[in-house]
Amino acid sequence: MTTDSVAIRRTPLGALELLVAIEAHGSITAAAHALGIAQPSLSSGLRRLERQTGLSLVTRSPTGTVLTELGRRVVARARDVVAASDAFEREVAALRSEQGGRLTVAASMTIAEYLVPHWLAARPEGAAVVDLTVANSRDVMEAVLHGRADLGFIEGPDLADGLRARTIGHDTLLVVAAPGHPWADLHRAVGAVELAGAPLVLRETGSGTRATLERALEVAGHPLTSTPAQLGSTAAVKSVVQGGRSVAVLSALTVSAELALGTLRQVPVQGVDLRRELRMVWARGRQPAPAARELAALVVGLTRDEPPAGSGQRKPFASAQATA
Repeated sequence: MTTDSVAIRRTPLGALELLVAIEAHGSITAAAHALGIAQPSLSSGLRRLERQTGLSLVTRSPTGTVLTELGRRVVARARDVVAASDAFEREVAALRSEQGGRLTVAASMTIAEYLVPHWLAARPEGAAVVDLTVANSRDVMEAVLHGRADLGFIEGPDLADGLRARTIGHDTLLVVAAPGHPWADLHRAVGAVELAGAPLVLRETGSGTRATLERALEVAGHPLTSTPAQLGSTAAVKSVVQGGRSVAVLSALTVSAELALGTLRQVPVQGVDLRRELRMVWARGRQPAPAARELAALVVGLTRDEPPAGSGQRKPFASAQATA
């Protein structure tokens, strides 16, 4: 039997990166911090690497963790493998850039309509072409989970299993009504009970806006009791509300123009927290393509340290923070 016919079980690149990080940073704790993972996760990955190689790679003691002699010999090879992988990724990125490249992004409707155009306009010349899919938050998560999108942006409070997320900003939902609606001229705030039983026009099930409202009412102790009309777009919801018989709960981003023109009025609410996070999501365990990482870095940079929507300040975002 020749060497070429023998199946070689390759050590995962991620496991080698763990070992390289331990050598570079001097301890498991420092290596985990540098890689952005939890210390137990790194320790578990290291134990798997030792089992797979059949080698004792580190020595653990109350004073810390150091590489064994075998560990130092393995890590020397591991550095070469990691460096070769980095070179491969750079070459692929260069080839993608030469061919124009394509990146598939899925975004919930509010983010797609009011924020994504600004992000795309800020990208450098020659960046990958973006194919944008617009859907509700539930369908965005499904697209990312099943590989139909490289990167997703959602507004809802839930996160599907198999995804990781980073908060890129905050938004506030507003209760709005037509100028002729009885709530438009109230001299007090509407409470959770009134809102839960009101004649509402809402987005469809699966929408992040609707999920945020339903969760907020449940937390307030008054789940939605009315049977709301369901429409598949924000524009349709606004059109119905402007007819004067119903009220809606919509993102501050989507109704700023109507509030300024006076075609819709904001109804003050008390006892219901209608703030929400806007998040970027990607598949857990699947390395995002270089173009996706570049777009993610751009979005994080653009949305850092900006005020939340609905705060009365001009820019729509609060500071970005990481979540998993």
